[in-house]
Amino acid sequence: MASVSTWILASRPKTLFATVAPVLVGTAMAVEAGGVHILSATLCLLAAVLIQIGTNFHNDVADFEKGVDTANRSGPLRATAAGLVTVSQMKRATIFAFTLAVLSGGYLMWRGGWPIVVIGALSILFGFLYTAGRFSLSSLGVADVFVFVFFGPVAVAGTYYVQVLAMSPAVLLAGVAPGLLSVAILLVNNIRDVEEDREAGKNTLVVRVGRVWGTHLYLMCIVVAAGVPIALTLWQPAKSLVLIAVLAIPVLVPAWRKLRASKEGHVLNPILARTAQVLMLYSILFSIGWSL
Repeated sequence: MASVSTWILASRPKTLFATVAPVLVGTAMAVEAGGVHILSATLCLLAAVLIQIGTNFHNDVADFEKGVDTANRSGPLRATAAGLVTVSQMKRATIFAFTLAVLSGGYLMWRGGWPIVVIGALSILFGFLYTAGRFSLSSLGVADVFVFVFFGPVAVAGTYYVQVLAMSPAVLLAGVAPGLLSVAILLVNNIRDVEEDREAGKNTLVVRVGRVWGTHLYLMCIVVAAGVPIALTLWQPAKSLVLIAVLAIPVLVPAWRKLRASKEGHVLNPILARTAQVLMLYSILFSIGWSL
């Protein structure tokens, strides 16, 4: 039986920032709207984290079976490829995580109705399709679109809606930044693994457009993300304090320069971690600024 530390490794804790961040933003906006619902916010976070863990588990075993991940990969150790977990164990863990997500989301589906049912069902479906089969989202080069939508506007809006039971265009706009920063995390991952993915026939967006354009897309993501608080302030001047969130973004400019210059895959691992940290910092600052 695999150890607890092995399962923590397989869950990819650093990627969970992309799950927590939009829930934080959506909840902060619900607080400001006077409709915060603590139980719903907590269950949103739990369900989102479990879906992300289930997706990570499935990605771990699927990439191993396709020969994408090996023990000599540039990125962090993968549990199945390293022999720390068997294929059957990882598949059972995937089903277990998604089942817990459905159970934790039961109340949310009852409270929020069909919109939450659709969001939850699609999140789990795309979690499987991310790396499942020959025509997986990642192999088709469209995983970045899924990440933007479901870790950005959908996650923020879903968290807000299930608490306030209403929707605002400002909430959807606010979700653009977490979505783009989550895409930036994925871009670093795929730039690092571009050669391994190409050899394995995994045609990610970076494999399709090339490494250089991958770094350009990273820069575009962080620049547009920085523009979201500015756009919200122009739209709602009373919310000008959200501009403090922009302060988190410049940290990624040196990271982008290193991303563009580095050819060694393993050198990019700290950039991935830094991008995830900035996503979390941005979301905290945005939440504070919106609530004040």
